[in-house]
Amino acid sequence: MYHRISRRTVLGGLAVGATLAAPGIARAQGAQQLAIATGTTGGVYYPLGGGMAAIFSRNIPGMSATVEVTGGSVANLQLLGAGRVGMILTQVDAAVDAVNGRERFRGRPVPARAIFVMYTNRMQVVTVEGRGINTMADLKGKRVSTGAPGSATEVMAFRLIEAVGLDRDRDFAARERLSPAESTNAIKDGKLDAYFFVSGVPTSAIVDLGATPGVKLRLIDHAEYVPKIVEKYGPVYFAEEIPAGTYPGQDRPNKQMSVGNIVAVRADMPGELVTALVKNIWEGREELARVHSAAKDFKLENQKSTAAGIPWHPAAEAYWKAQGAVLG
Repeated sequence: MYHRISRRTVLGGLAVGATLAAPGIARAQGAQQLAIATGTTGGVYYPLGGGMAAIFSRNIPGMSATVEVTGGSVANLQLLGAGRVGMILTQVDAAVDAVNGRERFRGRPVPARAIFVMYTNRMQVVTVEGRGINTMADLKGKRVSTGAPGSATEVMAFRLIEAVGLDRDRDFAARERLSPAESTNAIKDGKLDAYFFVSGVPTSAIVDLGATPGVKLRLIDHAEYVPKIVEKYGPVYFAEEIPAGTYPGQDRPNKQMSVGNIVAVRADMPGELVTALVKNIWEGREELARVHSAAKDFKLENQKSTAAGIPWHPAAEAYWKAQGAVLG
């Protein structure tokens, strides 16, 4: 009944003959097609989004859902604002900027609404032994990657670099804008000294680096800078710790900065569709945990307005209240 939407359809507009039920949702010959913007293939959003798409396509009558590889949160919010996707995975900090028309969204606020609070994203500053990097200050003069263009990694990396007292344009020997998989390969090839990546843990690109023969992984502590960042950008960040042994060769805990992740849609998505989406994510969380362990943190107590960061879609708010969540 429903037809799959292609990457070309998502990026170039709706297919000929399709009528728009809501921005990012296409109907063709009675078929409802949902495009989900995720992230890079080396992160967590992409496999989780794929798991969600499979659940939606199987359980929602007539639904055909697909995932899109993107740069990450900023790109996802821009696609949502343009009506080219129907659902996104995003970091809270980027979503707050988008809704308020700040930073990369200046003058172009996005009518994003939260439907689900997922798990914590961890900022990981990744290097290997032998590169002379033991503290954040040691990054000065090194070759670094601050994340893929359009990613929330890039936004968060810039804020951390600023808090450390470094200049992102002058203080590095080179600053690349690579995906985590590309960054791992560049470190292996001796072309990069360190990279920033924000994701759930463990993430495949960092696992790959830690498991490389002859390489000793090192994650650089930076939690001490969180208060300074929060003072300027608001309480969307908090200090956490990645336990030792999370990655191959990681023999010490990593004190780092974290931010929440949400699933979001446009404010004008029909309520009955929102209810179906959030219900299937929540009831499919055990299946999603088999796709990626980050889904083990999908919990009722996470569904709080402060954690969501942006307004709830009314249908999602009603769903969570019915489940007994104390939204606050």
